[in-house]
Amino acid sequence: MSGPTSPSASLVGRFLVAAPSMPDERFQKSVVFMCKHDDEGALGIIVNNKVDDLPLDQVYKQLGIEQAAGPEERPVLLGGPVEPSRGLVLHSADYKRDETLLIEGGMALTASLEILRDMAGGQGPKHAWLALGHSGWAPGQLDREMQDNAWLVAEGDADLVFDLDLDAKWQRALDQLSGKGGLAGGFDPASYSPHTGRA
Repeated sequence: MSGPTSPSASLVGRFLVAAPSMPDERFQKSVVFMCKHDDEGALGIIVNNKVDDLPLDQVYKQLGIEQAAGPEERPVLLGGPVEPSRGLVLHSADYKRDETLLIEGGMALTASLEILRDMAGGQGPKHAWLALGHSGWAPGQLDREMQDNAWLVAEGDADLVFDLDLDAKWQRALDQLSGKGGLAGGFDPASYSPHTGRA
């Protein structure tokens, strides 16, 4: 088996889609966009789970950030169980700061108040989600979960990342696996078994 830093094993810029048999209830029916995956571990943002009753404009108000336009009703994502009070912005790569992590496929990740100020002022990235918390794995941990068939891997898709219909994302990611360029012969979640062997 090749290490996670080899091109075939790196999950950066791809989706981890929770298998129907996902044992960890925090990740059931989740779609995680992978931002980092190397020998030091992995980091991703859940893109189909929101923080209840916390629209983006409320975050701006709490931080004392003035908004140029009207109220921003866009939800704030619950990016994962790690550091849930820390904000990260997953965004299109048309915006970059010194601390921005560029991700394959035209995406980027920035953790700073400045990007929020720019977003509120209309100077931020074309597409962006503020996420509280992230999904993180220690070295080798994600690889073990992949061997246990907890996750399916789908190609990254900016349209899916930034789609506002959060409830439909998990099924859309599964559909991507079954039809358009996904697994040969299609993928039926109902027939998925966590005990299948690995080729």
